[in-house]
Amino acid sequence: MRTLIFTLALVLTLGLSAVQAASVKTHLPGDLTLEEAQDILKAALAKAKEVAVPMNIAVVDAGGNLKIFARQDGAFLGSIDIAQKKAKTARYFNMSTGELGAAAQPGKELFGIEVTNNGLAIFGGGELLVRGGVVVGAIGVSGGSVVDDTTVAKAGAAVLQQSSKKSSF
Repeated sequence: MRTLIFTLALVLTLGLSAVQAASVKTHLPGDLTLEEAQDILKAALAKAKEVAVPMNIAVVDAGGNLKIFARQDGAFLGSIDIAQKKAKTARYFNMSTGELGAAAQPGKELFGIEVTNNGLAIFGGGELLVRGGVVVGAIGVSGGSVVDDTTVAKAGAAVLQQSSKKSSF
């Protein structure tokens, strides 16, 4: 009898947990979706192929958490960390890493900021991802020159800007 009662209690508890879990939202409304991140990555990879430089490309969500990452064949191993830091840096400060880097030069008011937050990347290649006027994440690219990295990051970021324009018509 005890075993039967225990089994019934367990089934009831598991059943209630499943019902509660089904009603809990685990994806915040308006957050970057996996499909969007894949589209951003695809556009950035196409641009990297065009500039003919193997790249590391990281996309983070609105919270700065890694959503998707790709390392092209031959891309520098050391650039894995840099790409992720560029994406996080852009998101943490809601500006491109190039803009932040300009404000962090000697004599400027943000000089030394790169040593905060467990290390930041303050040179070009980190861009915000904006959908409908709302920051939903960031992209970080590393592997080439600052110009190449920035070009590839902007190509990825443009995906959301283009989709926002299409949906506003």
